[in-house]
Amino acid sequence: MRRLGLRLGRRLLGGLVMIWVVSTFTFFVVHALPGDPVQVQYESLLMQGMNPEQAQHQVSVMYGFVPHTSVLHQYGDYLAGLVHGDLGQSISYTGVGVGHIVLSAAPWTVVLVLTGILASFLVGVSLGVLAAVRRSSRIGDLLSISGSLLHGIPQFVLALLLLYIFSTQLAIMPYGAPYDASYTPGLNWPFLQSIISHAILPVAAYALSSYGGWLLTMKSSVISVLGDDFILAAELRGLRGITVMRYVARNAILPLFTILALSIGFMFGGSVFIESIFDYQGLGQLLLSSISARDYPLMAGAFLLITAAVIVANILAELVYTVIDPRVRRQA
Repeated sequence: MRRLGLRLGRRLLGGLVMIWVVSTFTFFVVHALPGDPVQVQYESLLMQGMNPEQAQHQVSVMYGFVPHTSVLHQYGDYLAGLVHGDLGQSISYTGVGVGHIVLSAAPWTVVLVLTGILASFLVGVSLGVLAAVRRSSRIGDLLSISGSLLHGIPQFVLALLLLYIFSTQLAIMPYGAPYDASYTPGLNWPFLQSIISHAILPVAAYALSSYGGWLLTMKSSVISVLGDDFILAAELRGLRGITVMRYVARNAILPLFTILALSIGFMFGGSVFIESIFDYQGLGQLLLSSISARDYPLMAGAFLLITAAVIVANILAELVYTVIDPRVRRQA
């Protein structure tokens, strides 16, 4: 237990260092992009009749830093705010904190991407086992072909096809925004029903694009496990086919847990194409709009959340893997 605690402490310390490295890299890369909306706002205030001192003060109040200061000075202010949990003020959303904007968009991405990941994982893994067991039959070939086909189609193509069929041609599914603006937000059934109906197509697009990868990976893992010695020993002992397949599935699914944990970590990056196509106001669309507006604090805040989520997911995946796999636990 003590070793596990020390190992977890080292991982957390390494995660903090990695977050600092990525946030530093992101800060300087973002500030190297062409265009400076802060400078544009500063010049606009000068044109409105303000003197340079008044314009600088106004911009510093709006954005949290003074124009014409060095990037290193801005980086120092950024790190100081980061230590205190202050991600700064957004440039495109005047007067609104980056933390508030990011946390407001995060739940919509969680609803969309997490549901799609779990649905595709459960279906893909289950059918992957079937495709491996029946790999010499017609159903095994059909499952493998469907997995390869969906895995090869770009995500945005699937989203456009679903949008065209169900929202444009059949007109049976809503389009645009996470919910209907005519409903009052809260824990009431009409509002929740609106959220569910608006999320069906984006979730389906994400799940279909991920399903093929899970199926093919699980099929390959099951086929590999089927050749292990303990499977032959179980069959020689006279165990039934269903019991043997339980052993196979439990061992074959272990490598997929790491991929699943990392996928959940990456979910805070959203699905930029799907959220843009369906006008779903999650983190993916927020990140895209911040890049278009050269909103430095918002870009840095979004990248920081994605980085932290991936690092935390990686640490949790290692801990879960240690718990569910006795071989790793004994080695530790």
